[in-house]
Amino acid sequence: MRLIRGLAGLSLWQHNSAVTIGNFDGIHRGHQQMLARLCNKAKQLGVPSVLISFEPLPHEFFASLNQEKKPIRVMARLMGLRQKLEYLSANTDLDAVLCLPFNQALSGLPAEQFTNDILLAGLSAKYVLLGDDFRFGHQRQGDFKLLQQLSVNADFVVESMASVEVDGARVSSSRVRSALIAGDLLQASSLLGRPYRLSGRIVKGDELGRTLGYPTANIHLRHQTALAGVFAVLVQGLDKSARLGMANIGFRPTVNGRDYRFEVHLLDFDEDIYGRYVEVDIVAKLRDEQRFDCLADLKAQLVVDERAARDYFAQQADG
Repeated sequence: MRLIRGLAGLSLWQHNSAVTIGNFDGIHRGHQQMLARLCNKAKQLGVPSVLISFEPLPHEFFASLNQEKKPIRVMARLMGLRQKLEYLSANTDLDAVLCLPFNQALSGLPAEQFTNDILLAGLSAKYVLLGDDFRFGHQRQGDFKLLQQLSVNADFVVESMASVEVDGARVSSSRVRSALIAGDLLQASSLLGRPYRLSGRIVKGDELGRTLGYPTANIHLRHQTALAGVFAVLVQGLDKSARLGMANIGFRPTVNGRDYRFEVHLLDFDEDIYGRYVEVDIVAKLRDEQRFDCLADLKAQLVVDERAARDYFAQQADG
């Protein structure tokens, strides 16, 4: 899968294409069906399939403009850019991803110009697939109806795809996010079609866990997630098989923490893994994050958490 970086990268694109556009945050079951449909259509037409996505995500860009006037809480991401690209490369037949920097210039681009400059002149799109709720261009004026009108005088076909439903309701990134905030990992997994996963590089922490007898891998996250609490996790990337662990995600109120942290204690494991890049499946919530009166109380709770994590994995093994 090829990564096209920004508008400058389009100068090297020499193919007709089949295109879809969107944030694709989390790449849930609706996204997966949409990408499968795009790739199948591309094969029928004999052209490459291309996903146009954005970095930062549009809501993050607009939130940054308003922070000085009125600070607002930004919706947590489900997936960072690296994780998104890795998933797409490993699990889809996409030929390319065009990653556009979402900035003032792009946000002000009229929908007609976006179509002409990027879809037609840039990617030579012959087929465009949109979700039924997708909007694009300045003030979100572009939609399926506009592309249909523009396609009359241009050599491309536009198609809209209906939403995918799970349990009688539309699958969306917002619905996945809500499930995660509620700690409903089963619902989140059902919407995603897989366990919810976080990834990052292991960096140096303050080693508080080691003094408590529970050393942790401090995993750097570029974006805060929708999760907070203590979880049973499966860590990929250290061995051929997944390593069992328990993770704390949040602000560590017992030590008056101010930074959002993702810390994983690996069960029956004691090796130097600083600098390693790992992927962590969040498989079960054990409890909410809470403040303890002293470190001794926290350590006692960690013993309980470890037992709960081991019991969970034992039950999964028994099947």
